[in-house]
Amino acid sequence: MPLTATRIAADTATVTVASLTPAVADWSRRYFGPWWNAELADAPNPGSIAGGGLVLADVDPARVDEITTLVRDYGHDETTYANARTLVARHDGITYAVQPEERTGYQADGRRLVIVGDDAEPVAVAAARLARELVRGQLLADGWTVLHASAAAQNGDTVLTLGDKGAGKTTTAFLLALGGWGLLANDRVFARAEPDGRVRVLPWPSAAAIGLGLLDATGLYDQVRERVLAGGQLHPTQHASVTEALHDGRREPIWRENDGKELKPQFFPDQLGSWLGLALATEARAAGLLLTAVDPDATPALVEDDRALTEADVFSQKTEDRYPDIFGLTPATATGAVALTEHLARLPRRSLVLSHDIDANAALLAKTAEELTAAS
Repeated sequence: MPLTATRIAADTATVTVASLTPAVADWSRRYFGPWWNAELADAPNPGSIAGGGLVLADVDPARVDEITTLVRDYGHDETTYANARTLVARHDGITYAVQPEERTGYQADGRRLVIVGDDAEPVAVAAARLARELVRGQLLADGWTVLHASAAAQNGDTVLTLGDKGAGKTTTAFLLALGGWGLLANDRVFARAEPDGRVRVLPWPSAAAIGLGLLDATGLYDQVRERVLAGGQLHPTQHASVTEALHDGRREPIWRENDGKELKPQFFPDQLGSWLGLALATEARAAGLLLTAVDPDATPALVEDDRALTEADVFSQKTEDRYPDIFGLTPATATGAVALTEHLARLPRRSLVLSHDIDANAALLAKTAEELTAAS
């Protein structure tokens, strides 16, 4: 069977995902296509680095066993990567890793990565994740920075929403997108300060977590449930209890017992358009900042809280919590963060408190975002 390949391009970064299992390369094309220029490509030479990076991913249980043996023989460290226990060993410049419970193995040599597993879906998920990490490494080397922010764009301008977890970043971008803005990112963005003073913003493709209550309040719950009942599949990272709730017609938020985190439907990037009717933006210029917080009992309003950007707003090797750089894909020093922070500090900003009143939130956000872009 010949290799099937997807080529991904974001600004100057390029990665090719190739597999003997067509569904693996198709997954990356679906996942990145809405935000990055992902398209069917000619199969690369497996021994070469195709453009900026190459991911070779396949179903190969025997190779998983081989990598597991190598990891244990060479001696390993243990870490958590993508929420999974991961054993990592390095030998002769090559990194080997295995996630025993997931039965997924990795081999990394510079920008060439091999991923193997027992089943096509987890291999496809891992391949897309590592393709994104290869893009990240190239963009960071080119002066980009990853911000902990959501973004919505209109007429080439974007407002970035900053805040801690639970501060309403995804809700803000989602409500603006429902109001006709383009959704650029729901949790992270790439940003870079340009010599002319602009701040360019690119999306960080990821599954979008949108709560059952928010779907219900915006009138989208029924159409999502219809899709699920008809056999439509949301992202596999979605918790089983959320899938059960959609099948049963339950609309109330679901909270995880051990830490109180809300469990939400997880949408593929392309489903934001096909299921929810949202337009996706692919690049914009930062026009202003929204600093949000959520108080269920408050009346949505502008507040006095002109906080400065903090380390928590920037993803670095020290603050990355989900994807530590176990494969050595990130440059040792990032060159763009200081200049970016200085440029962002000069942008107009507004601090807001949001509530659980979706209509009032949407009205305040639309008015404030339009004022920021008009002033830019």
